[in-house]
Amino acid sequence: MLDVFLQIGDDGLKYVAAAIAMAVGAVGPALGIGMLAGRALEALGRNPDAAPVIQTNMILGIAFTEAIAIYALVVAVMIGFVF
Repeated sequence: MLDVFLQIGDDGLKYVAAAIAMAVGAVGPALGIGMLAGRALEALGRNPDAAPVIQTNMILGIAFTEAIAIYALVVAVMIGFVF
């Protein structure tokens, strides 16, 4: 197994590291957005009158969670092209 990484070279390992950074950085926000939307729909089912407040808070939460994925993308691009 170690022989495979020795044959890849520095450029190849750089791109593997970028892919791992993006994969790890995208899993958390994906789970967070899924849980957030599911809980918001549960709350809307229990109390439909609170829809504007729930929707506003859900959109803010999704925006902040998506920002984490964008940071992971920036780190992956920096690993791939800068370092």
